Amino acid sequence: MPKMKTKKSASKRFVVRGSGSIKRGQAFKRHILTKKTTKNKRQLRGAVEVHKADVASVKAMMPFA
Repeated sequence: MPKMKTKKSASKRFVVRGSGSIKRGQAFKRHILTKKTTKNKRQLRGAVEVHKADVASVKAMMPFA
């Protein structure tokens, strides 16, 4: 039986909180920022919770989290 391994890309993108919810960073904030409004960029700051439809797949990628 092979070892269970964490997907390293997932461990870099997601953080499991103490409550069990999963935190992720916002997308669309890396480049081509000149055409995006200041309001849009400001609302992309900070972290948000992973949607409940995606929680199972994220937890499968991180079996030890």
